[in-house]
Amino acid sequence: MKVKPLSEVVEFLQPFAREAGVEIVDAAWDMRQRSLTVFIDREGGIDIVTCEKFHRLIDGPLDELDPTFGESYTLNCSSPGLDRPFKTQRDFDRHLGEKVEVHLYAPLGGKKYYEGVLTSFDGETVTLRDGDSELSFPFGKCAKVCLLIEI
Repeated sequence: MKVKPLSEVVEFLQPFAREAGVEIVDAAWDMRQRSLTVFIDREGGIDIVTCEKFHRLIDGPLDELDPTFGESYTLNCSSPGLDRPFKTQRDFDRHLGEKVEVHLYAPLGGKKYYEGVLTSFDGETVTLRDGDSELSFPFGKCAKVCLLIEI
């Protein structure tokens, strides 16, 4: 299935996201399922009603954009989930002072997993406080940085 680039689709959807009071945090094509999933968020989180309203808002305009060049596809709108990876400066800024987990591609100090309070992110380095220790990780070496979900 031939599709338009996600960047073009997301840019097209931005005015609708602003109108709905949500932020598009990610989007993904699933070629096997022939689907487009748009992940949205907002202050206070996302519920099924908000996902449904956004889906209805963008369904018609997306048909006009024709992101699959006339082929059928399924449109999904979803919350990114509590454990979604931080990808943007805004993601990090939103969670300063909160407990996060850092997963590394390769061990650092003998470990690939760290937890701590996010104290800063400057676009290149993730810094955590773990008790009295401060830990810094090059963002390019992080496989995933996300909220720590404590049960």
